[in-house]
Amino acid sequence: MNSNFRCFFVFVWLMSLFIHTETVFAQKDKKPLVVFVTGDHEYSGEETLPILAAELEKNYGMRTIVLKAHPTPNAENDIPGLEALKDADLAVFYLRWRQLPKEQLAYIDAYLKTKKPLMAFRTTTHAFNYPKGHESEKWNAFGEFALNSPPGWGGAAKHTHYGHKSSTDVTVIPEQAKNPILTGVTTPFHARSWLYRVLPDYPVKGSTWLLMGKAVDADKEAIENPVAWTGTNSFGAKIFMTTLGHPDDFRIEAFQRLVINAVHWELGMKIPKQWKGKMNIQVQYREAK
Repeated sequence: MNSNFRCFFVFVWLMSLFIHTETVFAQKDKKPLVVFVTGDHEYSGEETLPILAAELEKNYGMRTIVLKAHPTPNAENDIPGLEALKDADLAVFYLRWRQLPKEQLAYIDAYLKTKKPLMAFRTTTHAFNYPKGHESEKWNAFGEFALNSPPGWGGAAKHTHYGHKSSTDVTVIPEQAKNPILTGVTTPFHARSWLYRVLPDYPVKGSTWLLMGKAVDADKEAIENPVAWTGTNSFGAKIFMTTLGHPDDFRIEAFQRLVINAVHWELGMKIPKQWKGKMNIQVQYREAK
């Protein structure tokens, strides 16, 4: 090997080492991107989740994008910006009975197929509501195939609640007391959300129940139901689902900690050792229209 070729070989090796090192550091320094997708008619998710997003950016080293139904939260056919899911490390949904065009559904479908993690609140169990025979009717079962929850509202799953005037006492499933997601989550706590009935068939088998809810002032005979769980969905993705999510729930520190912890868990990050403090979330319940 002559000296010129040897020098060239060393130069190429040093350059490849430099590029690899730069790539490693760039990946290490890259902040995870959390994309929030909102549009729920009722629970003001388009107002509560931006506050959560701002907290993740300010105190927990994340990037966030919040997408909203257009032109109003009650608009069921348009959520601009869903292409942001292409770059998301975590997608968080708070939806209710949307009828998005297939072009927008394609972005959600593509995200699901990446097997990246999902997180969702309350009415996302019935995120879509296409009429029978519609080409996108299968999306009505989003809750089941994406979140291990009942496939839509009512029906054979008997997915219902115990009255708008009721509320929920929340406790930890004893076997999950040391689950990292429950770090600093003090129970019992009282949530304004009226309890959703998901039993007996949901969450799907293999899900891990974290929190149990008991209806207070129910309008019918009530049984206790899980209100937060984790698991692996039908695509093989890690999921966190909670049927809580009334705007008053977001005022509760225990619920705030649950959500912040869950975001970190979903991203494979360590649960924060230091709680950055309670968020000031003062959002009004909008009621379904």
